Amino acid sequence: MNNVKPDVSVIVTSYTMARFNDLLELLACLQDQSYRNFETILVTERSTELYDKLKAHVRDQGWHNTTVLFNRGPYGLSTARNLGIKEARGDIITFTDDDALPYPEWLREIVQSFNSDDSVIGVTGPSYPLWENESMNWLPEEFYWMFSCMPDKSLDKEEVRNVWGVNMSFRREAFERCGAFSERFGIKGGGEKGWNAPGCEDTDFSMRVKSRTGKRVIFNPNVKVQHKVYCYRITNGFVARRAYWEGYAKATLSKYYHNGNNGRKVLSRELTLLQRIFLRLFPDIFGGFFRHPGISWRKLQITSIFLLCSAVGYLRGTMRSIGNTETARREIEA
Repeated sequence: MNNVKPDVSVIVTSYTMARFNDLLELLACLQDQSYRNFETILVTERSTELYDKLKAHVRDQGWHNTTVLFNRGPYGLSTARNLGIKEARGDIITFTDDDALPYPEWLREIVQSFNSDDSVIGVTGPSYPLWENESMNWLPEEFYWMFSCMPDKSLDKEEVRNVWGVNMSFRREAFERCGAFSERFGIKGGGEKGWNAPGCEDTDFSMRVKSRTGKRVIFNPNVKVQHKVYCYRITNGFVARRAYWEGYAKATLSKYYHNGNNGRKVLSRELTLLQRIFLRLFPDIFGGFFRHPGISWRKLQITSIFLLCSAVGYLRGTMRSIGNTETARREIEA
């Protein structure tokens, strides 16, 4: 390990050999970063083969700023990230996914975002889709969030409700004052059969940090990554699971933060999304049946599955969260 204290700790989690080549691409992107004073912490779980191969690769490359860990406790995204946080030495702790590709100025822009404003405690930025097959880009922009992406549009720097897990950074202060990611949230698997538990650990932590510290989480359009979108992520089954657990998680968060300082903003983005679906997407879909009936049918199918499954998940989450706010708070922070 390099004895020079890094400014930034980059934490990446992974659990399957299926992502080994993706991880090699990600590590190559990190080595190409224009900002150099950082460390990389790779947290693996479930696959000892992945752990061994990453250890060997890091050793062969001579990367003294890269550490490979194995999560021997309960597995899950939040648990793995929390293990990485315990090992992190940087004053800025940054996270990305094992199938993401940061732009060369990614870390430099993150550091500048924090250094230029003491009121900022969290930073996120755009994640653009890198389609496995360009024929997939028929998917409506309203659903890019399902794989943590957004359309490639001009955006401004602004304060936001929460970071995105594929591209998020916090000052170390956030974890010292507010604890770690809640293990109630955070997916327990991935791939084609993933999303078997509620996500939203990034949303929960962002809102908790803002509430307790009074500081801001900002979106910087120059903190950019690409996120690989595999074909299975736009299948009906994946969308159904993703939408269900998103609805479930947002019901839990809504219950928890209902009486807090962020109460009115808990579901602001979700309400805006629903407005876009009903006021813009549905007219576009039905109008498109005359020009592209096949694509319009697929759009209608995906949209209907999303609305139905997210509603069912939200209702189930609401029923399970019935009780006083302190009960919901204890469930999240457990």
